[in-house]
Amino acid sequence: MRIDKITIGHGSGAGLTRELINSVFASEFKITSLDDSAEIGKNMVISTDAHVISPLFFPGGDIGKLAITGTINDVAMSGAIPKFIVVAFIIEAGFRFSDLKKIVYSMQKEAEAARVQILGGDTKVVEKGKADGIFITTTGIGQFVEKNKLSAKKVRNGDKILVNGNLGDHTIALINLRQKLELSPAPRSDCAALDKLVQLMLENGDVNFLRDATRGGVATILNEIAEETKLGIILDSKKIPVSSIVTSISELLGLDPLYMANEGKLVAFVKDDTKMLISKMKKHELGRNAIEIGEVTDELQGVYLRTEIGGLRPLPILDSDPLPRIC
Repeated sequence: MRIDKITIGHGSGAGLTRELINSVFASEFKITSLDDSAEIGKNMVISTDAHVISPLFFPGGDIGKLAITGTINDVAMSGAIPKFIVVAFIIEAGFRFSDLKKIVYSMQKEAEAARVQILGGDTKVVEKGKADGIFITTTGIGQFVEKNKLSAKKVRNGDKILVNGNLGDHTIALINLRQKLELSPAPRSDCAALDKLVQLMLENGDVNFLRDATRGGVATILNEIAEETKLGIILDSKKIPVSSIVTSISELLGLDPLYMANEGKLVAFVKDDTKMLISKMKKHELGRNAIEIGEVTDELQGVYLRTEIGGLRPLPILDSDPLPRIC
């Protein structure tokens, strides 16, 4: 560790988070894999996640919807079908019952839509000023077919890289609220459960690996895969899908959508031709803007963006996300 105190950047999902995990948790817990989920028993997978987003309610969702869809997505990215979730709440004294009911309603609604059963959990209440309203931890369990097991170890030279739609929507929705930009119409988060889209992809394409592009965005995920596989990744700048509002705010604030958090976008590493798979994805509501954005190569290491004039610009992993408390 470079410093002896935890900073807000250590929770950003970027370089400082990886440093924290590697230097403390992985070494002490004897963890050999840093994936979002882990296989348990026979054809079962488990994943856990904590949610500390601010503000709690935002266009397109709230902390409850985020908690359930985020855990569903983490389980689904392994190739498994989400089945069960348990939930833990840390609630600040003085929190409104009406807001808690809205959050719980959102959670149940998303769980039912994904045919996931919320089994139970735990609740703790802390003194006013000690929890910033409410924190939620969710643990998901899923089951997968043997042939659908996905792993970064399956990524190979020549794999194509896909995303299912525009990047940065969740981050810009939060920035608009926090900075009181009062954009109209207000940008909406892409918060959504991707389990059904994932199953469609597994049925119609040769998918080697999937990851949902949350904290740190697409660029951080690709750096992690490049480091693990010792391969290179080249993205095409002309193909990165970004809405006009995200482009405008990004340029205004000096942000890069490739590093922005998303809550309804995935990155897929797919073998061979992707035309048929993308065609199938476009028929799904959450894959209408699916596109191939790059390719894996063994001719270099690291992650690069091919610019409009043909040069390669490095996309290194950042120390921290510029927007904390994003999920």
